[in-house]
Formats: sequence, C-alpha cells, structure tokens
Amino acid sequence: MRYNQATRRPFDLKRSLTAGVVALLLGFQASSALAKPSEGHDWDYLQPDRDQVIASLNIVELLKRHHYNKPPLNDARSAKIFDSYIEMLDPSRSNFTAGDIDEFKAWRNQFDDFLRNGNLEPGFAIYKVQLERLRSRLQYALSLLEKGVDSFDFTVDEELLVDRENAAWPKDEAELDDLWRKRVKDEILRLKLAGKEPKAIEELLTKRYRNQLSRLEQTRGEDVFQAYINAFAQSYDPHTQYLSPDNAENFDINMSLSLEGIGAVLQSDNEHVKVVRLVPAGPAEKSKQIAPADKIIAVGQSDDEMVDVIGWRLDEVVKLIRGPKGSVVRLEIIPASNAPNDQTSKVVAITREAVKLEEQAAKKSVLNLSHEGRDFKLGVIEIPAFYLDFKALRAGDKDYKSTTRDVKKLLTELEDEQVDGVVIDLRNNGGGSLQEATELTGLFIDQGPTVLVRNSDGRVDVLADEQKGAFYKGPLAVLVNRLSASASEIFAGAMQDYHRALILGGQTFGKGTVQTVQPLNHGELKLTLAKFYRVSGQSTQHQGVIPDISYPANVDTKEIGESALPEAMPWDSIRAAITPDMNPFKPFLAELKARHDKRTGDNADFVFTRDRLALAQELAHETSVSLNEEKRKAQQERIEQRQLALENARRQAKGEEPLAKLESEDENTPHEDEKLKPEDDAYLTESGHILLDYLGLEHAMAKNNAAE
Repeated sequence: MRYNQATRRPFDLKRSLTAGVVALLLGFQASSALAKPSEGHDWDYLQPDRDQVIASLNIVELLKRHHYNKPPLNDARSAKIFDSYIEMLDPSRSNFTAGDIDEFKAWRNQFDDFLRNGNLEPGFAIYKVQLERLRSRLQYALSLLEKGVDSFDFTVDEELLVDRENAAWPKDEAELDDLWRKRVKDEILRLKLAGKEPKAIEELLTKRYRNQLSRLEQTRGEDVFQAYINAFAQSYDPHTQYLSPDNAENFDINMSLSLEGIGAVLQSDNEHVKVVRLVPAGPAEKSKQIAPADKIIAVGQSDDEMVDVIGWRLDEVVKLIRGPKGSVVRLEIIPASNAPNDQTSKVVAITREAVKLEEQAAKKSVLNLSHEGRDFKLGVIEIPAFYLDFKALRAGDKDYKSTTRDVKKLLTELEDEQVDGVVIDLRNNGGGSLQEATELTGLFIDQGPTVLVRNSDGRVDVLADEQKGAFYKGPLAVLVNRLSASASEIFAGAMQDYHRALILGGQTFGKGTVQTVQPLNHGELKLTLAKFYRVSGQSTQHQGVIPDISYPANVDTKEIGESALPEAMPWDSIRAAITPDMNPFKPFLAELKARHDKRTGDNADFVFTRDRLALAQELAHETSVSLNEEKRKAQQERIEQRQLALENARRQAKGEEPLAKLESEDENTPHEDEKLKPEDDAYLTESGHILLDYLGLEHAMAKNNAAE
C-alpha cells in the first residue's frame, strides 16, 4: 500500500475556527411595516432582546466564514429558511390557514436581509400567529370534548388524511374546524380500540389539551428565538444547530455523562418524542423493553401519576426523564413494532444509572459452525462503542481502558483458542472516539492512512497508523447495519478500502461530518466544519459504507439514516490517499453472494426480517385512516393477522410452537441474564458461513494454481 505524502498533515479541528466572532450592534430598529402583529395582545411580551440580536449576527458571521460548505446567504437560502420554519411550526398543516401562508410569503425572499441586519421581528411575528392559531385549535378541541365522547358518530364513513406533508393548507376556519373534529375523533377511536372506556378517554384527552394550552401560555422569547434561528442554521445541514443557554447546558451534561438517565437519544417527531437510538450498555438498552422509533407518550416518577407529554417540547420531556442515580422512571410508550394505527401502549419501568465504561467494553465469544461437513471455530468480537477513558489516560494510568487495547487482548485470547477467523460485530455501534477508530484500524493493517478529514478551507488532514506490521493477520469479516455510524463507518470503510475484511450486513448510517461547538454571547452554535473521507477518497457522508454482501434491513433506510434527514450534505469524493493492492475478495464475490442467497432464501430469520419490513413499508404508504369504528377495527385485525402469520411462519420453520395471538416484543426478547448464544444469531451465523466460504474458495484457487 502507498499513501500520498502530500496530503499528510497534523489533524487540528480547532485551527479552522477563530476564537470568536465580534458583532458590533450600532442600533436595531425593526421595520414595523413588515412585522405582522399577533391577533390580540396576549403574545406581545414575546419580543427579541439585545442578546438574541447579537447572537443572531454572530451566527450569520460564523456560518459565512466557517461552515464547511460556506453557501451564500441569499434569496435562495431565504426561501429554504422560510419553508423550514413554516414546516417546523406547523408540520401537519393543521394550524395555519392558506391566508396566513399567503401573508407570510411576502417575506419569503427577505430572511437573508433580515438576518444580516439583526431583524428578528418577522420570525417572532410568524411564531406568534402560530401560537394564536394553536390556542384557538386546542380550545375548539376542548369544546368538542365537553359534549362528551358519545357525541361522536363512529358509524359514519369518513376518513382522516394523516400524512399531510403535502396537503393543501386549510382555506379558512371552517376547514380547520372540520380537520380538528376529525383529529379529535381519530384520537378517541384509537383509544377506544386500545381498550379505554369513554369516561377515561374524555378525561385523558381533556387533560392533554388543557396541559398543552397551559404550556402554550408559558412560551418564552427564548423558545421563539431558538426555533427561528434553528430554521436558519439547519438550512445548511441537519447537524448545524443553535443551542439556547439551557440547551447548551444540557448538551454539556450529555457530553460529560455527569448526569444519570436512561441512556437513550431522543428527538421530536411532530407532537411526539421518539427514541432515535439506545446508548450501548445503558439502562434502556439493558431493559430490553425499548427500541429505536418507539414513541414516548407519558412519563412518571417512581409510583407517582403518569404525566401525558404529547405536544411537549423535547427539552421538557428530557428533564422529566432525567433524575438521580438509583431512582425509577416509568415511561408509557407506543412500540415502533405496532401497526401505524395501533396506539396500544405499554408502561416500562427503568432504574436510572450512569453508563459505566466497562459495560460498554468490547466482548468476545466463540461461534461454533458446521460448514461443508467440517466443524469450525470463529472468534466474534462485539464492539458496542468506540470508547477511550480520557481521564485515566491523562492521569498517566497505565491500565486505562480503550477499545483498541481491549480488542488487542481479546484477539490474543481468541488466537490462543485457535479460531479459524474473526468477525468484528459493529451492529448498532453509533461511534465515539475518532482516535480509537484509527488505532483499531492499525491492528489489522501494516501501516498507512486510516481516514481523511477535509476542512472548510479545502485542506485535507490525514490520520494514520504509524505502527509497522499488523497485530492480527488472519481471516476477518466486519458485520454492520443501518445504526452503525461515524467511527464505525471509518473503521469499516478502512477495512474495505485496504481489502482487509469482508464487509457484511446493511448499509451504514452515513454520518460523515465533523462538528464543533462555538460559544456565543448567548448560547452556543454547533457547527459543521469538516467532512470525513475514506482512504479511497470516498466520503462516508450520506451513503455510508455499502457492504460487500447485503443482508435484509430491519429498519426502513428511507426513514432512518443520514439520507433521511432534511438538507443532509451530499456524498462526494476527493483524491485517494492510498493505491490499494489487488482485491483478494473480488474474484469470489459473485460466488459468495450466490451461496449466501441459496443459504438464506428460506432461512426463517432472514425471510421474517424481509417480510416484516415489506409489510411496514406497505402500511407506511397508507396516507389516510377510516373514522368508521367497524372498518377501522377490521383493518387493525387484518394487520395483526398478517403480523401474526409472519411470526408463526418463522416459528414453524424453526420447529417452535405457533402463537394464538401476538405477544409484545419484550415477551419474546431474552433478558440480560438469558444471553443468546452466537449460534442463535442468524446474521452472525451467516457472516461466519460467508467467511468460511471465502476461505474454502481461496484455498481451492491456491491449490489449482499450485497444480498448474
């Protein structure tokens, strides 16, 4: 392998940012001709203050000088900001009227000028109209509930359009009333079908809407400023984000892991809070009761009454979920495995605790396989995260923990057990230390670059393995999936580019950008200022790492991953840092895939995963729901029967007893003390067979060449 010396430079992200940006505020006078007043005087207290104006001018300057792309702040950017802000405030197009949107459009191409001049009033004005509209809608919903749940007729044939992303804006208040009547009716019907009594439904929804009204009245100027500035910042890319003083403090707490919680990454999803991913070895992950894409609808402390959190801000829900180590939080969730219209929920209790580094440590196991009439042993190393105990390292502790040190020890143990090859399992590994991704790569290659980082000024820095010789030279496969991200992608990409390992599984997440946090006079700006590239010159951004042989995805890649985020930066490439040797896998890939397809064509777990995802994607395309109770119940029963048929087909193929009805996912999931054996993991087992197929084909070719 050779790498380009010209691109080798020390890696220093901080060098690309100045210490700060000073904005001179000589005076601020908003144009009263442009500022649309709110209807009524209740929201007049919401006004931009001097600190926010200065912060906005700082952000304009930071993005102009230091964002990776440095796109111009012009009319085209203004239109993006406008569209993003409107979608942020009213994603389901159920509060604003067409008349509101027409009035706002007068500003569509002027937000670039407003921001450059420190004029925040148009952003505040639009937000205040949204508050007024939402207050009116919630009051209308409460007036419907005052008539009683029984006043709704569920025998009428009518439908509610639930996917309103591209729906026409309601033309007037009468259309809004009809839409909200259907929305309330839909919520009642969902709860009815989930088994709740009419009185309980009325109490729950009345309390929910009143709570939302109460929270609306508590809106702060900071809420408005954060929403508006983020519509601007996230028009550049989804990871550039303004953090208010409160959220900046939360971000710092998260980064330092100094506050205990449940170990879940959450995000807003319209009026819900959704689980994005689980922190490896965190309380939520260990509970086996929560999964990515689950929706949290209520939170309770220990034995206290549950608090309905539908419609709450993300930061408020996070505050409820956080708490001291050893305390219990109860979450009411709608599982992602439910059918789209199935609102059946479950309550899970989780004991808060800090995530211990040792629990995130790499682990080994031995996979015993019978392959083509012979018995083999393969080593498996599961790496949940790329970790490094910085504190112990800085203190000079010779026994500090790190991914690379742990994996090196595990490899030695596996070689002592005389395994025939090794599978590195990076499924669900969301990343971590970039240094560890580089050092881990160094265990498997001779010497050379591991990842390239291109900064906003076009300079390419190279991280490299300086150690000569590979620590482990044996057969290797790397198993990834859609939730393998960041440092995982850097390692997997390097293994693929050096032709050091077969990459198996699913297309990875595709996060290939670097952020830094820049303090402001008021809050902080998380700013994208660099991009990762593989040593082949290909970006990991957007596309991720494409496996040599792909397995069925267990999540919809159109819904989860970098490419699913709005304004995600594109994939591209730069000059390669190495000239790779001949690819030893290439002559065998077609045959390996053919054998894989034959083996998994009727494999119960592979078939189940494919069919379950196909059903979920089919149901996701249904844009409306019936508000007729019998039709809705029949539709739900049909979906449950299809889900049950898929589960029982899998069970029958594996010689297990069929189910009479669907069980909740956690009833089928082994608890922490019932660890699955490696042989019970279909994807791990198949990875072992592919690696053994390759070794057999390579051996046969070498034998034929020797005979010639």
